[in-house]
Amino acid sequence: GAEDVGFRVVTEDGRRVEARRLLVTTGLVDELPPVPGLAERWGREVLHCPYCHGHEVADRPIGVLATGPLAVHQALMWRQWSDDVTLFLHTGPEPSAEEYEELAARDVAVVDGEVAGLEVADDRFAGVRLASGRVVPREALVVQARFTARSAVLESLGLTPVAQEMAGTVVGTYIPSDPTGATEVPGVWVAGNVTRLTEQVVGAAAAGLMAAGALNGDLITEDTRLAVAARRA
Repeated sequence: GAEDVGFRVVTEDGRRVEARRLLVTTGLVDELPPVPGLAERWGREVLHCPYCHGHEVADRPIGVLATGPLAVHQALMWRQWSDDVTLFLHTGPEPSAEEYEELAARDVAVVDGEVAGLEVADDRFAGVRLASGRVVPREALVVQARFTARSAVLESLGLTPVAQEMAGTVVGTYIPSDPTGATEVPGVWVAGNVTRLTEQVVGAAAAGLMAAGALNGDLITEDTRLAVAARRA
């Protein structure tokens, strides 16, 4: 904050921008499991969301890389898009007997052993390479990224990211806000993935609109209060 202006933002090149209110839409960072080759194919054949990318890989051989307890759920979700889905147990927990039955009932193959890397041919993902040396041909690979809010500027204002859990598993961090995007710091709003990790483009845009309306209303209230005070003076 700064006297009279509300907030002063300093950019990396030293430029200063002053404003009475802040709307922060810095999004999140996708932190990928430490498997060689994942980052290079991320957003191409390495995917995470069936609602974002399912249509593009429909009916193709899909792999799911297990790194936590949500992997079985992921495999069953992606099974909607293809009848050729393989779950690589990798560093994830051993599925329960009930989960094994569910996977078998949906014809999802399960492969033991840690994944060592990806096979790429002609700049296309071609398969999963296990530590044993075995290669399982696949055309898409699903991973569970950790969603970490880009919160540095908000932390500088005293806001603290909190853990986001899904089915008892921490999947990332976010900055809490009310339904309009207002944070605990007066005058600071957030919208998009920095506050709602699983939000897609349409929801993030709607959240930006909601926050802008609330922010504008707050400014109107302040302008009116100052005008009344000036008139009385």
